[in-house]
Amino acid sequence: MKNTKKPYVPNVGIDYPINEPDKHILDNPPIVDLIIDENYQFVDKTLKFRIKSFLLYIFVFCFVFLLQKVRFGLKIEGTEILRKNKKQFKNGVITISNHVLRWDFLCVLRAIRPKRAFVIVWQHLLRGKDRGVVRTIQGVPLAETKATTLMFMRALDELLAKKKWVHVFPESANWHYFQPIRPFKSGAFSFAYRYKVPILPMAISYREPTGIFKLWCKKHPLLTLKIGEPLFPDFTLDRKAAIDKLLRESHASMCALAGIDNNPYTASFDDFMQQQKSPQITQINTN
Repeated sequence: MKNTKKPYVPNVGIDYPINEPDKHILDNPPIVDLIIDENYQFVDKTLKFRIKSFLLYIFVFCFVFLLQKVRFGLKIEGTEILRKNKKQFKNGVITISNHVLRWDFLCVLRAIRPKRAFVIVWQHLLRGKDRGVVRTIQGVPLAETKATTLMFMRALDELLAKKKWVHVFPESANWHYFQPIRPFKSGAFSFAYRYKVPILPMAISYREPTGIFKLWCKKHPLLTLKIGEPLFPDFTLDRKAAIDKLLRESHASMCALAGIDNNPYTASFDDFMQQQKSPQITQINTN
């Protein structure tokens, strides 16, 4: 059944480059000159780091989750899916969501609590003002060169071998409070195929501030994060077809979770780029 009520679209005064859906638009200038090469430790396994990460998670669980409810009125829907599919997640899982908030990964952590998760991040974040928190919250920088890809994949091998949860933002870039679901890049779905683990889709949608929230939610909406049913790679298909199918199913699932019936973007980023080359396509309408 289609949604009869249109999703709430907040107007926060951001001029999104809607024809470049993977463009990073946030001002996050580098502060340190961090070199991420084949010698970089993608997953820090030192005792000092593990203690710091544990203490940060305690702070997040005890204080930040409460702050999320107060500041954003954050609601989590679908937690029964986690309980129902507990056996399906025993060997690890790739969680995905739209990327619409500076700390939206913390919303994901609240949804899957008491589980912890690693998160694949843009390398630039580890050079900016949030570098310490991003690293300590278990951020793993995405490989950007051939030299580092092998080390990045080895890190993922180790994490999934230990049945860890890993979060990926398939839209790639963070666009604050953007409403449609942008096209997905294939990384998360290739990981799911390679490691034979499910994709767990989630979507953040928005609510108009009401009641007491009107006092401090004047520049941002209230948030709802909804958890979807897990999706699995189809191993009856060849690798490329299986990854493509999983990507499209995940995109459709997240659109439904966000309450969007007619999403203006294609599911695949590659398809979007091909579409943009067509002389008939000049502008995406997200209204």
